[in-house]
Amino acid sequence: MISFHFNSIKKPTFFKSIPLKSWLKKIAQNEKFEISELNYVFFTDEELLKINIEYLNHDTYTDIITFDNSSANGKIESDIFISLERVEANAKKFNTTLENELHRVMAHGLLHLCGYKDKKKNDIEIMRKKEEACLKLWNHLIDIQS
Repeated sequence: MISFHFNSIKKPTFFKSIPLKSWLKKIAQNEKFEISELNYVFFTDEELLKINIEYLNHDTYTDIITFDNSSANGKIESDIFISLERVEANAKKFNTTLENELHRVMAHGLLHLCGYKDKKKNDIEIMRKKEEACLKLWNHLIDIQS
């Protein structure tokens, strides 16, 4: 089960739940994982900052925090918290669309749950390649549906 929650922030007009669920399931399948429960919760910068301080002791803004609640190998159970404000700022910074950056961040969180890291230079390179592959998969799925 995959769900999306927009508590205090407005859902972007481009947001398409059904194709996103198919895409996320396909990413997990490609990595040999199955999604049992995956919740994407969207926040403001300030709300995600509070979570970052409270749970991770990081007093910094971030675009995403991934909590892995999985109890069985190969099964994903997680809550992924995303700041839409930070994603929008990063989209401008990286000269891309909000839609593209949001999809990249959503894939990034799922890739963490599949075991990918992003602290060392080599790990970051692998993560970026995986994110790009996920974005290509999204574009392919959307082209098929058009």
